[in-house]
Amino acid sequence: EIPNFDILVAGFPCQPFSSIGKRQGFLHATQGTLFYDVLRIIKHKGNKAFLLENVQGLVTHDKGNTFKTILRSLDEIGYKVFYKILNASDYGVPQQRKRIYIVGFKKDLFVKNDAEFNFPNGKNKKAYINDYLEKNIKGYSISKHLQDKYLFKKDDGRPVILDKKSKVQVKTLVSSYHKIQRLTGTFVKDGETGIRLLTENECKSIMGFPKEFIIPVSRTQMYRQMGNSVVVPVIEVIAGEIVKTLEGLKLI
Repeated sequence: EIPNFDILVAGFPCQPFSSIGKRQGFLHATQGTLFYDVLRIIKHKGNKAFLLENVQGLVTHDKGNTFKTILRSLDEIGYKVFYKILNASDYGVPQQRKRIYIVGFKKDLFVKNDAEFNFPNGKNKKAYINDYLEKNIKGYSISKHLQDKYLFKKDDGRPVILDKKSKVQVKTLVSSYHKIQRLTGTFVKDGETGIRLLTENECKSIMGFPKEFIIPVSRTQMYRQMGNSVVVPVIEVIAGEIVKTLEGLKLI
């Protein structure tokens, strides 16, 4: 049994939903998806608010039908919904990462007060990866063989190689980063062989985790978990705005 709570925070895979576009109730239209379980919990608990995060492609998935079903489902169970695509690079981390954030409030608490919710603006100060790169790192190196035969087999500017002069925001960190993909990967000019993977601390900075945050798993799992994670500062400011909205309504 899940204990009672005020705010639900969740993410779910963007996967095909059955019966999309048809006028069935939400339980039928989303059956077999993790979103279905999120809905069941919200419906059962009747919590005051929620915050959901997903890839921006959710909006256009299946010609927009998936997203329409999600919005209709949340409306059917009694929630006023707001959504916006935000880029993590606007919130103080050195990474380009666009995600959709969906916020909802229980209608019977929210609508009668004619309340509104506004997504918080980003920071004026941008963060760049060169301020977070570590030096003389051992153990993260990419072999010379892999560099010659795969990474630099074509002279097409791929992959991206960073150094202390790289005043840039890195591409989206993905959960398959450990597979060293030349088209999507971002690597660092450093280490025993001259090129290495991003370190754990560099990944933490990209995702907005504090340096002291402990990740008690293997390196492969660390990359998977970081690539699948939310960007902490973005969630923090949205959650703060949700709490402020609920306080304004005297609901907490």
